[in-house]
Amino acid sequence: MNWIALIAAGVFEIGWPLGLKMAQSGEGNKVGWILLAIVSMAISGSLLFYAQKAIPIGTAYAVWTGLGAVGTLLVGITFFGDSASVFRLLSAVLIVAGIVGLKVF
Repeated sequence: MNWIALIAAGVFEIGWPLGLKMAQSGEGNKVGWILLAIVSMAISGSLLFYAQKAIPIGTAYAVWTGLGAVGTLLVGITFFGDSASVFRLLSAVLIVAGIVGLKVF
């Protein structure tokens, strides 16, 4: 259950930079996007807090930030036209490899 909470925390970690980006874009309700960012931060942090009860802090934090970073990168590429260069994608693969390494070893 702790690993499910940690993965969910990583997914919510994507929500706050997305909310901030959308608030800056001028599309939609600026306050609503900021609220999305705040709620995402709160949920993400709460789930991380729960997950750390059984998962070592270094592993939990690396997984949490790694999922958030790679997920946000993919959102940026998919929805905002961010660069999808080979080196950026390779870097994301290395982050995922590091996360897997922390879990396996």
